[in-house]
Amino acid sequence: MAGSSKTAIYAALAGNSLIAITKFVAAAITGSAAMFAEGVHSLVDTGNQILLLYGLRAARRPPDPDFPFGHGKEVYFWSFVVAILIFGLGAALSFYKGLHHVLHPVPLASFTVNYIVLGLAIVFEGASLTVALKEFRRSKGGRGYFDAVHRAKDPTLFVVVFEDSAALLGLLVAIAGIILCQVTANPVFDGLASMVIGVILAITAIWLAYETKSLLIGESADPDIVARIREAATAHPLVKAVSEVATLHMGPDFVVVTMSVDFVDDIGVRDVEAGVTDLSRRVRAIAPVIRRVFIEVERGDDHQQQRARSLGSPG
Repeated sequence: MAGSSKTAIYAALAGNSLIAITKFVAAAITGSAAMFAEGVHSLVDTGNQILLLYGLRAARRPPDPDFPFGHGKEVYFWSFVVAILIFGLGAALSFYKGLHHVLHPVPLASFTVNYIVLGLAIVFEGASLTVALKEFRRSKGGRGYFDAVHRAKDPTLFVVVFEDSAALLGLLVAIAGIILCQVTANPVFDGLASMVIGVILAITAIWLAYETKSLLIGESADPDIVARIREAATAHPLVKAVSEVATLHMGPDFVVVTMSVDFVDDIGVRDVEAGVTDLSRRVRAIAPVIRRVFIEVERGDDHQQQRARSLGSPG
């Protein structure tokens, strides 16, 4: 998963770096607010890809006494920061620049330069989006796109897909605004296009923040994996009942499993120890992402009583 994420991020980083430079040059020549908004958008995206690459690198740091489960959530944190930057820098600056041009319209200096730059940007962004979508389709399996994004545990890949999709849509809006400016001879449409681009970026940022927030707080493993864990535990010959299975993603490829298990009666301590060891091994074999397994030996009735007390407590 990390390899596919890096491929998409590097492709987006290369494309956005070149596009940002050309857009700012074109904005300086033509005075286009929509082009300036697109330049800001590409510059923010470039910085975002650098942050995502840093997050992937930081997440690989091994566990230590302060972080016994590793640093996998670095990926989630930096993905959330990316969403905030898209909203705070990309959306806010684009909308402000557009509003300024609507209130104080300035005729564009050259339509040709804008069309050439935007046309090249569409080609570059299209190529980057193609790479990102290819990697995303490979990771999503048979799920739909929205369901795959909602269930994804590696946000870096769908962040790039979101960014590139928003960038391509923003480019089309910018072209539409410049065409309307040229046809109507009214530069207000250029400012309006910039404001629309700001709205697109704001919607993208809010959606990204929503999807990454739950990962940052702590999502459970895929329901299919949870079901297989419970099935493996229930099928174990020494297990009488499985009271609870709780999972937590500490990173895209790191799942912690905790279980409350009621073993059969009339077995000795050594049998319980052997059962815990064997059950842990079986659970880890279910999926490579399962790294740590904690099994609590507890009678089912005791577990239910303790759970009822915890749910009923005001704290």
